[in-house]
Amino acid sequence: MSLLSSPLPKRRTLPSAFVAVQCRLGDKRCGLVFSQSRPLKISAMPDDVPAPSRVFPPPYVSSGDACEDRLAFFHILERLKTQKRTGWVDHKVPGPESISDHMYRMAVLAMCSSDTNLDIAKCVMMAVVHDLAEAQIGDIAPREGIPKAEKRRLEAEAIHNFVHEMLHDSPAAKRIESLWKEYEEGESKEAKFVKDLDRFEVACQGTLSAQVGTAGYVTDTFLGTASEYERNHGMQTLQPFFDSSLPFIRHPEVQQWGEALSDERKRAHTQRASAAGAAATT
Repeated sequence: MSLLSSPLPKRRTLPSAFVAVQCRLGDKRCGLVFSQSRPLKISAMPDDVPAPSRVFPPPYVSSGDACEDRLAFFHILERLKTQKRTGWVDHKVPGPESISDHMYRMAVLAMCSSDTNLDIAKCVMMAVVHDLAEAQIGDIAPREGIPKAEKRRLEAEAIHNFVHEMLHDSPAAKRIESLWKEYEEGESKEAKFVKDLDRFEVACQGTLSAQVGTAGYVTDTFLGTASEYERNHGMQTLQPFFDSSLPFIRHPEVQQWGEALSDERKRAHTQRASAAGAAATT
């Protein structure tokens, strides 16, 4: 039996102790409703049933033991490592990045800034926590039809649950909450900078990062997954990710990075077109 990425739609109201998910038994999609590890109901669902809407797991309830609750928080962070970014999944990108992949590169990008007016340590921490709520609610995409106000409410509820139920309002919890709120408010120079890193990272992930080696050939070993995104799906598929990110960058240094990235992308496309033309004539 294999679990599917989409949760099972609730056909009736379930008590908070129960969880509904989809799974596959052979060639049949099934709905599995369970409490802890004890299966309660399995029912076959035809393959032509539309993909269900997102169902959110119930919030964590404190056990009263600070150590146990802290470990629960550490464990929930794994979801950031395993959950793939929805935009890439929707575009059928093979082996798409996870949520934590995205945040990690943002943190390193922050460390690369030469802007002495920024608190770089704060920017690094802010990058690491800015999508933390997605460990609870997942990476919600606009096509899911969840209003922005509701998405913000769900994210704030998740952070509140982490801070109060799991981390017991500790100094570390309050630091995480403060950084997350500062990013969401988007008023400080650090929050605006990290938002620009978010935009740049999306474009960087989507671009074909081809580099020409010293011998004049494209070094495929350098390309990595970023190159595969456009190599496999083409500019027509991924252009919206560039249109919704690079033009909105405001920090001068990140703008320079974006311009360099755009130039690199154009060169790579030219090289690819030239190589395809040469191959067609041989």
